[in-house]
Amino acid sequence: GGLETPTEGKVLVDGAEVTGPGPDRGIVFQQYALFPWLTVEKNVQFGLKLQGKSKEEAEELAHKYLKMVDLEGFAKAYPKELSGGMKQRAGIARAYTNNPEIMLMDEPFGQLDAQTRYSMQDEVLRIWESEKRTFIFVTNNIEEALYLADRIVLLTNYPAQVKEIYDINLSRPRDTVSPEFLRLRKIISDNTDLAL
Repeated sequence: GGLETPTEGKVLVDGAEVTGPGPDRGIVFQQYALFPWLTVEKNVQFGLKLQGKSKEEAEELAHKYLKMVDLEGFAKAYPKELSGGMKQRAGIARAYTNNPEIMLMDEPFGQLDAQTRYSMQDEVLRIWESEKRTFIFVTNNIEEALYLADRIVLLTNYPAQVKEIYDINLSRPRDTVSPEFLRLRKIISDNTDLAL
């Protein structure tokens, strides 16, 4: 995302080194990173305003992405008036308005109750189907990773290093109780380091 400086090595996106935040990378944070003093619509337009987009273009793009995440009826609401899932959908809309090549999602559903989490997983898949962008999704939930990912990169405990990469070739929609899903879950679970 360009928000931290690497301790070693470098991060490249399409061959260009990442040296700071940029519109080619949309970020959805673990915590609801909405400005409480701005309406949902103004939160979604925030990055566009920084880029110098016209008021008309910012409003058009905000409307498009609020509709995509089923929040068009809440454009004038403030974050305190939204549920946790709605706040994360607003964060997804805000990230999408910059037309990023990559969506970075850092445990975005960690604060949600189980039912809302399942609903948001389906929502992310629906949005991914409509927009077809690369998602890098950080999670410590093996089932969530298997449900969403085409590739899972399993990391070791601190200092984190790549332990294993799993290519997931399950058809969609995925059945979380199918024998193959459960088999893969066991393989990954057995290979996962416990953080004690």
